[in-house]
Amino acid sequence: MSTATINARTVRTAIASATLIAATLTLAACNNDDADAGKSSGSAGNSAAASTGSDSQSGDEQDAPAGGGAQDAGGKSGGTAGGSGSKITTCDPDKMSMSVSKVSRPVNHMLLKATNNSGTTCSLVDWPSLRFDDAQAATPVAEETKPQALVTLAPGKSGYAGILTSSADGSGSNGTKVTDLSVYLKGSDAATSVSLPGGSVYIDDSAQVTFWQSDSSDAIDW
Repeated sequence: MSTATINARTVRTAIASATLIAATLTLAACNNDDADAGKSSGSAGNSAAASTGSDSQSGDEQDAPAGGGAQDAGGKSGGTAGGSGSKITTCDPDKMSMSVSKVSRPVNHMLLKATNNSGTTCSLVDWPSLRFDDAQAATPVAEETKPQALVTLAPGKSGYAGILTSSADGSGSNGTKVTDLSVYLKGSDAATSVSLPGGSVYIDDSAQVTFWQSDSSDAIDW
C-alpha cells in the first residue's frame, strides 16, 4: 500500500472521528438545553402557580372578612332596628288636649281636634266616644267614615273627628240644647271635658261622630 493511500485513509478516519465527536457534543448540548428549558419552564410554572395561589389566598382572606363584616353589620343593624322599634300605644287622654269648633260647611257640623302633648308617638283608635250632658248612650258612629289606616300621632300632631249635631232638613227628633261634652278615648275610662263653641249646641237623634281622621277635611266632608 502506498504512502498516499495510507495518508488519505488516515485523513478520512480523522474527519469521521471529528464529525462524530462534534455530533455527540451537539446532541449533548441540545439535551442540556432542553433540560434547562424544562427546568426553567417548570420553575416559571411553579412560580406562577405559587403566585396565583398566593393571590387567590390573599383574595379569599380579604373577601371573607369583608363579607362577614357586612353580614354582621346588616344583622346588627336589622336587630337594632327591630329591637329599638317600640310598640305604639293608645293615646293617653291625660296627655292630650282637645277642642271643638263650629264649621261653616257642612251645616250643623263641628270639628273635634285632639293634639298629642306627650313625648312619644301614640294612636287614636276607632272613634271618640261622645256624651252630651247626661246622655245615657254615646253618640253613634258613622261607619262609612272608617279610614284605611289607624291614625297615629307624633308628638305635637293632631287627629280629627267630625260631629253631626242635627239633621239639616229638620227630620231629626228629640232635639235639645246641650251645654256639656265629655270625650272618651278607646281603651280608657277617663273622660275629657270639652267646651262647646258658644257654650251650647242643639242636637237631635241624627247626631253622629266620625272615626278619627288624620286630615281635618276628611273629618267634616262625609
